[in-house]
Amino acid sequence: MTLSLYIARRFLWMFFIVFTVFLGILLLIDVIDQLRRYSGTGLPMKSALFLSVMNVPESLYQIMPLIMILSAIALFLGLARSSELVVVRAAGRSGLRFLVAPVAAALGIGLIAVAVMNPLVAATSKEYDALTAAMARGQDGSILSVSAEGLWMRQGDANGQTVIRAESALPDGSVLEHVSFFLYAPDGQSIARIEALSAHLEPGQWRLYGAKRWDLTKANPERDATIEPAGLTLPTDLTSDRIRGGFAEPSAISFWNLPRHIKDLERAGFSARSYQVWMQMELAQPLLMAAMVLIAAGFTMRHARSGKTGQMVLLALAGGFAIFFLRNFAQVLGDNGQIPIVVAAWSPPLAAALLALSLLLHLEDG
Repeated sequence: MTLSLYIARRFLWMFFIVFTVFLGILLLIDVIDQLRRYSGTGLPMKSALFLSVMNVPESLYQIMPLIMILSAIALFLGLARSSELVVVRAAGRSGLRFLVAPVAAALGIGLIAVAVMNPLVAATSKEYDALTAAMARGQDGSILSVSAEGLWMRQGDANGQTVIRAESALPDGSVLEHVSFFLYAPDGQSIARIEALSAHLEPGQWRLYGAKRWDLTKANPERDATIEPAGLTLPTDLTSDRIRGGFAEPSAISFWNLPRHIKDLERAGFSARSYQVWMQMELAQPLLMAAMVLIAAGFTMRHARSGKTGQMVLLALAGGFAIFFLRNFAQVLGDNGQIPIVVAAWSPPLAAALLALSLLLHLEDG
């Protein structure tokens, strides 16, 4: 037990060092990028640093598996150079039993990453997007979101803003059902409200059917409400592509909020497949972390005098990068519906863990 705690502590400390190094490097690169991007606006260093702090966690979270395998490689090389691996084997402990501590630590890190770091990354990503949108205000006046009340959109131009709420929609966003339009003047004053059974998106306009219009500038809007003829149109700069692209990225939604968001999307009539794939991949994240440790062990958990240490490190890194890119490729296939969601999320880490265990069993002689 004491030995296992010692190995786990060594591994956690090594992970902290590698994590901190990558955090510093990514922060430095991102600060320079922010200063370059907003050089014409006179962005102060303090603001650039804050933008980087909001932006870097997402990149850091994406490369967590690579940080894990680098930490594991550094751990096993350090134990080999200090001959601690030889001492452990001389004490009668097999290699597989020795790996229980670092694998358990990797599983714990994966669970903490999903439960704690994922919501943190989602929050910082939203804040970064809001800050950059505020700095580039006026370039895009449309916003889209999905909630339990249905689909919400906003479009804007020089004539004012229009807020749109629909109970459901076609997957491409071209037809909205049971839709409400709330029209606002440029000064923010409500000027009209329109209720329609359906709204069809056409180039440059919405065509409404079964519409009723209330003029909110009049003393009695209900008395003066009018039933509009079929084919009433409202101007818009929205397109189907912009509507579909207006959804938040799966990584920008907290893991704990994903189930509700998926239900809201499906209730509104949109496909939630990419969010389902992302959720399953997050559930598989601890297994991926453990698989990275096993891959590193398969190549580098050997005596330093065995030679070819550089080659073994390169092979371990190549294996880690291969699993990392295979995981991203499987995610793309899952998002496109070419393979089942469970296969896309769980097959790369499961395959990596089984292959690494096969290699360890082949090499194990303890």
